[in-house]
Amino acid sequence: MQKGDNNQQVLTSLNMTAWNDMQVKAHDTIQHQKETLLLAPTGSGKTLAYLVPILNILKETQIGVQALVLVPSRELALQIEDVWKKMSTGYKVNTVYGGHLLQTELQNLSEPPALLVGTPGRVADHLTRGSFSPNGIHTLVLDEFDKSLALGFEKEMSFILNELRQVNKRVLVSATAAVEIPEFTRVTKPVVLDFITGHTTEESLELKIVRSEDKDKLETLGQLICYLGAEPTIIFCNYREATERTSHALQELGIENAYFHGGLEQIEREQTLARFRNGSVQFLVATDLAARGLDIPQVRNIIHYHMPTTQEEFIHRNGRTARMNATGNAYIILHNDDTLPEYFIDIPEQVEIPTDSPLPAHTPWTTLYISGGKKDKLNKVDIVGFFCKIGGIEKSDIGLIDVKDYISYVAVKRDGVRILLQKIGHEKMKGQKYKIAIAR
Repeated sequence: MQKGDNNQQVLTSLNMTAWNDMQVKAHDTIQHQKETLLLAPTGSGKTLAYLVPILNILKETQIGVQALVLVPSRELALQIEDVWKKMSTGYKVNTVYGGHLLQTELQNLSEPPALLVGTPGRVADHLTRGSFSPNGIHTLVLDEFDKSLALGFEKEMSFILNELRQVNKRVLVSATAAVEIPEFTRVTKPVVLDFITGHTTEESLELKIVRSEDKDKLETLGQLICYLGAEPTIIFCNYREATERTSHALQELGIENAYFHGGLEQIEREQTLARFRNGSVQFLVATDLAARGLDIPQVRNIIHYHMPTTQEEFIHRNGRTARMNATGNAYIILHNDDTLPEYFIDIPEQVEIPTDSPLPAHTPWTTLYISGGKKDKLNKVDIVGFFCKIGGIEKSDIGLIDVKDYISYVAVKRDGVRILLQKIGHEKMKGQKYKIAIAR
């Protein structure tokens, strides 16, 4: 298959009509240049910008790992894997990351994929174990490489790159313009594709300051959320403990929400993101782990409950909204004695919010967890048919369905979920009994 055929096939598989300008430029540059530095804002389609060139340079006759993508988080790894599978390339992909069974990864790597995606710590572990051979890897992508460095992965990344003897194509990807390229990457004269400098969301993003008389700002946060209403909103805190404390406090105020940070178990993180994506929860209290590298569409509001220490993280947080020509709002909550960080040049508008807005309406959706997925030969049609025929609900009572390898998440109308679970609780789907329960 020729390059053009690959590109058209991927567009068809993804139900897309054309690539954006950044992707067109990246496809050509990455395919034909040895070193590329791609700088593009969150939500611009960076993943496809490098996955399509990788597809075009994979060799059908070569056995083993040919391309390696290193990422700072398991969520980004899973997102890249999902995009690759949706591309319908015919080439195997695997992800490796901490927080789940190593044995599962070892089993997957016994038949090595053409594309391997993983976090630096786990990839280094597998290289040490000899789980896969690095000798056939000709293409390396460091996605969000500055974030990996900030998380302390320099030693692991340096070790990995020293093990890659045959790499002849290196791609560095970042959503931050002012990045320094580490020496261990051996990237010395990259072709720079800068789609950040000059990029602005001023027309689509409204930035506002809300003042609080209370030092802990919690009452003001609650008032702001009530004022905004039931719209997808991320509330950013600086520490894991603060996300949980803030989340619990909002629950006590009657505001349904979930919290998300790196200290949660993998299954907890996946379920939380699934619930936020499908509208089962409208308010997500999170650390900067949610600031980039996650597929979270249609976020309407960002609330900076705690201000980040750097301008880069502030930009990444705001990048979760006003994406792909959509509009959004970012609110900064400051105590009356607080000042803005030094990285602010223009002072945002200060707004007064009402103190008597009603609580946001509870979402009509809830999420069901199914202990089976693609590896069990389950698909969306199977799930809809089972819920409708056996559970007795209408298709309109079913929302977003997310089928992963070994688990699935289904949004269903909350008011009928108890009866649905009673009807399907002891039934088999495609001849197999699965655990089905409400995801928390």
